[in-house]
Amino acid sequence: MFQKYTRIPLIGRILIGIIIGVFVGVVLPSWTWIDLLGELFIGALKAIAPLLVFMVIMSSISGYEKGTENHFGTVIILYLGATFLSAVAAVLASYLFPIKLVLSKATTASAANAPKGLGQIVSDLLTNAVSNPVHALMNGDYLTILFWAVLLGIALQAASQTTRTVIKDFSQMIGKVTGWIIEFAPFGIVGLVHQALVETGTKGVLRYGQLVLMLVGTMIFVYLVVYSLMVWSLTRQNPFPLVFWTLKVSGIPAFFTRSSAVNIPINLEACEDLGLNEKSYGVSIPLGGSANSGGAAITISIMTLAATHTLGMDFSIPLALVLCFLTAIASTGVSGIAGGSLLLIPMACSLFGISNDIAMQVVGIGFVIGVIQDSVETAVNSASDLLFTAAAEYGDLRKSGKPVNISAAIKRANQARG
Repeated sequence: MFQKYTRIPLIGRILIGIIIGVFVGVVLPSWTWIDLLGELFIGALKAIAPLLVFMVIMSSISGYEKGTENHFGTVIILYLGATFLSAVAAVLASYLFPIKLVLSKATTASAANAPKGLGQIVSDLLTNAVSNPVHALMNGDYLTILFWAVLLGIALQAASQTTRTVIKDFSQMIGKVTGWIIEFAPFGIVGLVHQALVETGTKGVLRYGQLVLMLVGTMIFVYLVVYSLMVWSLTRQNPFPLVFWTLKVSGIPAFFTRSSAVNIPINLEACEDLGLNEKSYGVSIPLGGSANSGGAAITISIMTLAATHTLGMDFSIPLALVLCFLTAIASTGVSGIAGGSLLLIPMACSLFGISNDIAMQVVGIGFVIGVIQDSVETAVNSASDLLFTAAAEYGDLRKSGKPVNISAAIKRANQARG
């Protein structure tokens, strides 16, 4: 039965899950027990994701050999540059198409864990990086996980080959378990869609339709235009075959899992199908789960500036540029699970002197539209991890006089994927 089930492409199964979820949500809203499917799915993803990131990064770095060809420098530049340019695009979109929110005193959210200023966010990032790694694995603190995984990976380079092989095997085992969870994504999606329709309804989403269109439109523009230009500048080839392929292979699954972290195995498999250097993508893909957050930068910038428009506040270009830097820095520490960018909104709002009470109302609105916003944001983040990893390698090969035919590489990858 399971083999017959897996023969159907994952995308097809996901679409079937959406249709069933919509049908049950509209016709049988009282069947709340179906929501348990979504809760179990998200719970499993949240549980496995921190361990997956920790093991994959530690294993990849422990197997690194000096002198091995890699493309880390180019990948990191692409990650940080893309995050900053995404924030710039969000500011320009907010300036051209100002959006006003419907703020309600009834909107509540806890502000206990929300950073309130640039000094605090920098302090928190540095402090959290060296906190207890066991606690980080339990709570999904990906910055801490990244820090300790890198250190332990470097230390393991001096260990015996047997020890490093055991770590690699354990990492692959965690990846396989994650793959099993993803295989059952359609069942979880039935529960998630049903729950969303019952709790918010179509009116709940339409109420903030303009904001959703602004967020989604900006993310689409950034991925199809800004990121495509970045890829072209490196490869000097038509970027769109690779751009659309990464959206199909990585963006669509990430849209429904809403977690860049649990999408890591999908991206790793896609890199293997493209024939990329494992020594490079084995680290760059897990790293992108937190360091590459263009979608998060867009969300933080647009939601913050929507609050300023609602309050009748004018923002200067210099202040907007500071916001770009701020969101670019903060977004690299965004958690790799669903809704990870929303609690950074109060920090950005503080730059404009907006009170934390109002800022948390904006966060509440973010959770309302999160069904769409967070899904698209995650798709952009995860797909661009794959996009920039491939572009960095192809670009470096071109510079060294070894050009690659991207269209041919994608064709071979499609054949490998069946």
